[in-house]
Amino acid sequence: MPTLSVFMDVPLAQKLEGRLLKTYKQDNCPQKMFLAYRACMTNEGQLWVSPVVHKIRLQIVQDPSLNHEYMPVMGMKSFIQASLELLFGKHSRVISENRVGGVHTVGDSGAFQLAAQFLKTWRGASQIVYIISSQNELHGLVFQDMGFTVCEYSFWDSRQLCMSPNMLLDVVEQAPHGCIFVIGNIDNFKMTQHQWAKLMAAMKSKQIFPFFDIPYQGLSTGDLKEDTKFLQYFVSGGFEFFCNQSLSKNFGIYDEGVAILVVVAFNNRLLLCALSQLTNFALALWLNPPTMGSRIVTTILCNPALQEAWKQNLKEVVENIMLIKGKVKEKLRLLGTPGSWNHITDQKGTHGYLGLDSQQVDYLVKKKHIYIPKNGRINFTCINARNIDYVTESINEAVLLTKDSEK
Repeated sequence: MPTLSVFMDVPLAQKLEGRLLKTYKQDNCPQKMFLAYRACMTNEGQLWVSPVVHKIRLQIVQDPSLNHEYMPVMGMKSFIQASLELLFGKHSRVISENRVGGVHTVGDSGAFQLAAQFLKTWRGASQIVYIISSQNELHGLVFQDMGFTVCEYSFWDSRQLCMSPNMLLDVVEQAPHGCIFVIGNIDNFKMTQHQWAKLMAAMKSKQIFPFFDIPYQGLSTGDLKEDTKFLQYFVSGGFEFFCNQSLSKNFGIYDEGVAILVVVAFNNRLLLCALSQLTNFALALWLNPPTMGSRIVTTILCNPALQEAWKQNLKEVVENIMLIKGKVKEKLRLLGTPGSWNHITDQKGTHGYLGLDSQQVDYLVKKKHIYIPKNGRINFTCINARNIDYVTESINEAVLLTKDSEK
């Protein structure tokens, strides 16, 4: 009698890479292009890696003194300390008061997995998670798998062509007491001091727990301190919070998946208790984190000359992004494309909204083989000298055709 397979009723899982990328890969058009990569790209269309990283990676590989013993479950102390100083500043109040710490995780997903497990166990009354992001994140799946109710929001105002602080404030005011807010790209909201104060007052009165996602510090403005300045508002406002500090994109070590789940507590005693529980969860999940990425980051951050060279690399990338955005805006102006395109250069970071409607996006994908998400948010580092004319001419064509169809 044949033995029935344990896996007989297991269906083939749907790939999480997304329908857009799948369609792009199946497209045989020679002019096809994908403008939705999450990683930072070079002018040659390759993944960007900080030049300093190449040098340090070789040094580490050739270092005969390194052993391959297990690392501490929380990660190397020097790595955690250097990363926290990068995030908050060496002389930050929260560091001097010894009430911030972190756990080295296996990439961003590891940070969210660890946080979700902790919050499920020790904040069980909070079953609702709001994810505030400009793109579809996998974080929602992590929280859903842990039994949370997930609400996802994007606050791009398609009429005003900007991120809307008022829309964010409205959601916070309507959110239930004690929920969790996972917030990414908050620096693009351009809030006034009054709006910041109003946001924090609403979150504090409702005991909303903030969880900040910082995927590319330094690649937003080119200034590491400026990119995380908003964290100081919450520290000064007396908040406890989590933070996912990703160090993969801003160093260009995507294959290493380097991240830290950062914890800010009211005092050192509470911090140590939280870290002890997170360490136990990490022990069960991955025993100890991989070391190559953390060694690269630590070597660079702990050497003033290397850190300065890396900071210069980031500034050059941001300057190039600003140059690309400026050229896209200018080419659309010269083509006579209807509408204002100032929003392209007003946005910070590698990614930004084109301000196109769904019909225009659909035209670009189906007729011009330019693959961008439905919300029109693209990775501007995917645009370079070889494709900028085709991209801008296609946008102009899409806008003109849809404008004509409305008449």
